[in-house]
Amino acid sequence: MTTNSTKPGKSVIQWLLDSDPSIRWQTLRDLQHASAAEVASERAKVATEGWGAALLAAQTEGGTWPRGEPRLPEYTSLRTLLLLHDMGLDPASEQAKTAVARVRKNVQWLMNIPKEDLPKDEDISWWHKPFFEGEVEPCINGRVVTIGAYFGEDMQPLVERLLGEQMADGGWNCDQEQGSTRGSFHTTIDVLEGLLEFERATGGSPAVKAARERGQEYLLERRLFKKLSTGEAIEHDRKGGPVWTQFSYPAGWRYDILRGLDYLRAAGVKPDPRMKEAIEIIASKRDVSGRWALGIVHPDEVVAEPGVAEGQPSRWNTLRALRVLDWYDNSARD
Repeated sequence: MTTNSTKPGKSVIQWLLDSDPSIRWQTLRDLQHASAAEVASERAKVATEGWGAALLAAQTEGGTWPRGEPRLPEYTSLRTLLLLHDMGLDPASEQAKTAVARVRKNVQWLMNIPKEDLPKDEDISWWHKPFFEGEVEPCINGRVVTIGAYFGEDMQPLVERLLGEQMADGGWNCDQEQGSTRGSFHTTIDVLEGLLEFERATGGSPAVKAARERGQEYLLERRLFKKLSTGEAIEHDRKGGPVWTQFSYPAGWRYDILRGLDYLRAAGVKPDPRMKEAIEIIASKRDVSGRWALGIVHPDEVVAEPGVAEGQPSRWNTLRALRVLDWYDNSARD
């Protein structure tokens, strides 16, 4: 199955190019297959122009950002650095080095919460731990690894922890400490993205590769959105929340099928029949103008696309959907 009917028209490509540098350089790389020099030239602008430059300018000297819960500023740092990672901020740029150094020096977990205010019956060993050492939940630590590996921090200790927390079904779950014995789509995608970034940065190891491949199988065995036991489509997490066929950006810790497929594309996984239904859902979400909407805006996430509301065409979602379909089509023909 291919999705040639979803090939972007020139107007959609131009709409993506008439945008922020973070969108332009990825459009050039992933959809137009431009030269490395052209892509690099556009990517370099993320640090000095548009959305990326605005995020960098908003950081405080203490390494945090003003938006978000005042008692938990470290989580806003996490979300903002993840967005800068997705934008493609060059880790070697002076702007990136300054931003990351501020976080490394100043940001800690639960940094604004007195120890006496913490629950007495929970693990608080991570209170005031440095940001890049992570905390206790793999859904957080996977994303810390993504950031740290990308920006040149030593993530080996945190990766080792994540490898030890992989569950029997190949997934990960933040509720493991509460007795869960099954993986979670949400936590698994957080960890997989981190392990992939770690492999890119360091070359990885056989153990990391094996863990990541088991995690990929967790997603594929479930067709990216189905229960393994019954084959029934999973609309959303058992705790509720947005359905997985409505695409958000940024997604934060949350899974949806576009995020899952974009990870598999980035990891170079060869498409197989288990992706077919999810791919068809992606293709079906294109509107008459050839664009994909921002399905969900998570109020706790950093704004990635200023001025775009739920239901409106989203350049981030359009870019990601088009490159997923392009990867799937091209791989299917190989």
